[in-house]
Amino acid sequence: MTLSENLSWRGFVNQTTYKDIKALDGEPIGFYLGVDPSADSMTVGNLAVVMMVRHFIDAGHKAFLLVGGATGMIGDPDGKKQERDLLTLEQIDHNKKCIAAQYKQVLAGKHFELVDNYDWFKHINYLEFLRDIGKHVPMRTMLGRDFVQARLNDDGTGISYAEFSYSLIQGYDFLYLHKLNGVSLQVCGADQWGNSITGVDLIRRITGDEAHVWSAPLVVNKTTGVKFGKSEEGAVWLDEVKTSVYKFYQFWLNVDDASVGDYLKIYTLLPKEEIERVMAAFEENRSSRVAQKTLAYEVTKVVHGEQKADSVQRVTQVLFGDEKYENLTAKDIAALKHELPYAECRSGESLIASLVETGLASSNGEARRFLDQKAVYVNGKQVEADYSPTSSDTLVDGHVILRRGKNANALLRVIK
Repeated sequence: MTLSENLSWRGFVNQTTYKDIKALDGEPIGFYLGVDPSADSMTVGNLAVVMMVRHFIDAGHKAFLLVGGATGMIGDPDGKKQERDLLTLEQIDHNKKCIAAQYKQVLAGKHFELVDNYDWFKHINYLEFLRDIGKHVPMRTMLGRDFVQARLNDDGTGISYAEFSYSLIQGYDFLYLHKLNGVSLQVCGADQWGNSITGVDLIRRITGDEAHVWSAPLVVNKTTGVKFGKSEEGAVWLDEVKTSVYKFYQFWLNVDDASVGDYLKIYTLLPKEEIERVMAAFEENRSSRVAQKTLAYEVTKVVHGEQKADSVQRVTQVLFGDEKYENLTAKDIAALKHELPYAECRSGESLIASLVETGLASSNGEARRFLDQKAVYVNGKQVEADYSPTSSDTLVDGHVILRRGKNANALLRVIK
């Protein structure tokens, strides 16, 4: 499958300046993707475009991944109704390092060059920039941008000169990388199309060379029609401190049936034949959720590595599937401490207090009722009303998994 065919099949084709997308199937070119360090982590929205970059690299194209230390000092105003709060230089530096590390993880084993636009902007003289660059950018083009018009109309909050100039700064990035490294293509998400076109026009006006933009569509939840990438807790981050590996895995495990096939194409590296096999099995028995399970494991493996993907898959199968509790490892238990309600009890002590403390019961009376109804399980085994855990019941480091009903779990440490 050629690159253009692969991108089309996976759903990575949106707007582009190429007259024929088969141009990507020719000689290797230099291309770049930019991300501003507005936060110390990328989200699953950013991840979609980074996954697209992998396919460009696999097709032989040379990738330059830009972490915008300079543009991050201003902040992209596109899509924002009011001015951004400026980050400190220390925050920007920290965020750059975090995003660079995520690039390296998601693109592990792939060759790419990491660049920072602060490296060339820190030496630019303001008057020279206006003469050499600003002179070639028509005000009509910049004023015509949708976000500028929205901010300048009667209901808008206005726009500062700094944010107004953002697309000019980004356009210079493209020009700089074109002159220095021969970069002729910028890849981006659909929301960056306007900023990216600025660079194409700048390169044409100053050098006379041809440059191009390739944008990927925004990923949309087919069921809700809204932009994909948020859970009930908010944005889904690639940083496990912001979104734990367990919650990250569960997010993918719970995607809707209508969209899971698209997500497998966009967010995994599985070949077409394998995805088609998974989806065929899924359509035969949707209740098996084989597509969601495959998606959750594969994306977690890309973002967090195989070891953590194996761990969270095992934990999930123990809690909600048919995996044996005895197969949990010390690392699994350590991860669960941050995910499940947690309590401690003495060996031989009634479970009543623990059920209430972990929130599996709202009162002592309700806890007794659950025990009488045999709705309480320890390590997957139904227990009697008078049951008391002992050290002989524990799995790892004195811990047991306490469950009420089908899906309400807690972690309990039994102290001798």
